[in-house]
Amino acid sequence: MARWYIIHAYSGFENKVKESILSEAERMGLSQLVEQVEVPTETITEVKRGKKVQVERKFMPGYVLAKLSLNDDIYHLIRNTPKVTGFLGASGKPQAISESEAARYFGAQQEAAAAPKHQVNVDYEIGDSVKVLDGPFASFNGVVEELDFEKNRVKVSVSIFGRATPVELDFEQVELSK
Repeated sequence: MARWYIIHAYSGFENKVKESILSEAERMGLSQLVEQVEVPTETITEVKRGKKVQVERKFMPGYVLAKLSLNDDIYHLIRNTPKVTGFLGASGKPQAISESEAARYFGAQQEAAAAPKHQVNVDYEIGDSVKVLDGPFASFNGVVEELDFEKNRVKVSVSIFGRATPVELDFEQVELSK
């Protein structure tokens, strides 16, 4: 009976590990024992260069979920896959997770796909120098004082007539100064 296992892989190589497991199982004639291999991801909105961009981000970096009928052959196939450090479990022994726990990871993944994320990643942080792109303060430079991810707003201290004045703008109205 196939059960879900969490495989620990080098961060950034999750998709490569997934492809390697599937192709190696096919090559060895064990593909009937490997039901599914997934890299949990979520879609978020980031602001880059003043524009909102949808990007896919790994939900669990460094981990791959696999539904396997575990036997010695499959165990060695996974352990000998390049960029795999082992199974998640006590002292490297594979520890299966429940269907409901696996569904929770995929449920979170499907919820993220269904409902647009309000979480926005910006390429600047508090204390960074930024340039205002549009609005009444376009082409002004300032320093980021606050980031409000709930409202997707940033408070920038802009020098107007020699005085520092706080201005609240949308994330896409500013970009990191070069």
